[in-house]
Amino acid sequence: MRIDILTLFPEMFLGPFSASIVKRAIERKKAEIIIHNIRDYSTFKHKSVDDAPYGGGAGMVMRIEPIAILIEKLKRERSYDEVIFLCPDGELLEQKTVNDLSLNQNIILLCGHYKGVDERVREHLITKEISIGSYVLSGGELAAAVLSDAIVRLLPGVLNDETSALNDSFQDGLLSPPVYTRPAEFNGWKVPDVLLSGDEKKIENWKEEKALERTKNRRPDLLK
Repeated sequence: MRIDILTLFPEMFLGPFSASIVKRAIERKKAEIIIHNIRDYSTFKHKSVDDAPYGGGAGMVMRIEPIAILIEKLKRERSYDEVIFLCPDGELLEQKTVNDLSLNQNIILLCGHYKGVDERVREHLITKEISIGSYVLSGGELAAAVLSDAIVRLLPGVLNDETSALNDSFQDGLLSPPVYTRPAEFNGWKVPDVLLSGDEKKIENWKEEKALERTKNRRPDLLK
């Protein structure tokens, strides 16, 4: 899978993509993540990419030209399944969306900044808009990193145990049950006996009960 990220601040991705699962996916050639600096496509001498909003108001707006030039260039080189804009007012990101996106071959992620992008970008160049939460970040870079991580970990051959992702929270509409590991007792705190019993059916039933219980207590909205 290839992910092209369009940003004004490429350096923000050095940390998230240089460690852990995403790094492993890139090294194994299961994922290709290409970072593009939108400023490189500015038609202005000083590589300006923003301007004051028509109608007045505080803040600056990302101009349409460099974004359009870059997206059109990429589309001439290959076809894209989605062109996604990371923004506060987009569709709230959920696991089902991540699952669907992980089946794609090529996607573009556009990171907004300042007061946002010229609305014509959203109207004519974007196919999907995604928000990672009901709050505002300084830009879409962190959101793009979050979305990329969530997608990449689902790609075949990325996780050492591919069944692990199937047991994550939200995959079946529930939160994951509690998990424990050695030692079986610490400071008098014991692992539930059922997990030490070796009885697979009882363990599976316990996990289902605890997943439902945790979801009812912490995210009852998932059960509606």
